[in-house]
Amino acid sequence: MVSRFASARVLALAGTVVLWASAFPAIRVGIDGLGVAALSFLRIVTAAMALILVAPSAKVRPPRRRDLPMIALCGATGITAYQVLLNWGEVRVEAGTASLLIATAPVFSVLLGSLLLEERPTRTVIAGSVVALAGAAMVGLGDGTGGFSVPALIVLAAAVVQGTYHFATKPLLRRYTGLEVATYAMVAGTVFALPLAPAAWPATLHAPADALAAAVYLGLLPSAFGFVIWAYAVARLPLAASTAALYLVPPVALVVSYVWLGEVPHPIALTGGAVSAAGVILIHRSRAAPRPGDTPDGDALDAPPVADTVKVLPALGTHWEFPSRPERSE
Repeated sequence: MVSRFASARVLALAGTVVLWASAFPAIRVGIDGLGVAALSFLRIVTAAMALILVAPSAKVRPPRRRDLPMIALCGATGITAYQVLLNWGEVRVEAGTASLLIATAPVFSVLLGSLLLEERPTRTVIAGSVVALAGAAMVGLGDGTGGFSVPALIVLAAAVVQGTYHFATKPLLRRYTGLEVATYAMVAGTVFALPLAPAAWPATLHAPADALAAAVYLGLLPSAFGFVIWAYAVARLPLAASTAALYLVPPVALVVSYVWLGEVPHPIALTGGAVSAAGVILIHRSRAAPRPGDTPDGDALDAPPVADTVKVLPALGTHWEFPSRPERSE
C-alpha cells in the first residue's frame, strides 16, 4: 500500500513535468493554425472552465473583496500577458529554446522582491541572477542571426511577466491555497483576454483540427489538469524533490520538441540554457538555506512554509498547490 501511494505521487510529479514540457511544442502547433490571439484566448478560457468545474470538489473558496486588485494583477500578468507574449514569441522561437528562456522567470521574481519588498539579496542571489541572465542572453543569441532576436526578447518578456505573477501571488498564498490562487488568476485572466475574442472567433471557425486539438490540449492538460496533479504531488513529496523535478521541464521540452516537431536547438542555445539553469539553482539554494535564528513554520518536510515555497519553486508558466489550507484572517 505504501509503495503504491509513493508510486502515485511520483507518477503525478512526472506527469506534471511531461505536461508542462509538452506545452511548448503544442503552442507551435496551435499557432500555425489559430494565430496568437485565438490560441491565447482558447487556452485561457478552456483552462478557466475546467478549473471552475473542479472548484466545488476541491473546496475552492470565494476570494475576499480586498484581494481582488492583487488577483487582477495576477490574471493580467501571469495569465493573459504571459500567454500572449509566449505565443507571440513562439511564432519564430523554437519550442525548446522558449522553454530555456522561460526557465529564467524566478530571477525576475527575486529581483522584484528585492526592489519592492526590500528583501535584500545576498551575494549568492546576485551572482545567480547574473549567471542566469547571461545564460538567457546566450540562448537569445543562439536563436538569432547575428544578434539577440526580437522574438527571443518577446519570450523573455513572457518570463518577466511570469516572474511578476509569482511575486504578486506571495501575499495571496498566505490566505489561500495554490489551487485557489490559480483558479482566481485564471478567471481574472479570462476577463482580461476578452478583447481577444473577436479575433478568436473567425480564426477558430477556419482552424485545422490539429490546431484546435492543440488549444484544447493546452487548456485542459498542461494548464488545468497539470495544476491538479502538481497539487497532489507537491503536497505529498519533500520540497527538494518537487523543485528538482521542475528543473527537468526544459530538458524534457527539448526532447518532446525534437520528437514531435523535429526541432534541433542550436548548440549555443543549449549551452546558454545550462548556464541559466545553474544560475537559477544557485538562487534557489541560497534562498532555501535556513538562516541563523529561523524557525520552521511547517509541520513536516512535505509541508513547507508557504513563503519558502514561493521563493524556491521555479516559475515555468505554471502554478502551485500547497499541502495545507491557509487560514483566512478577517
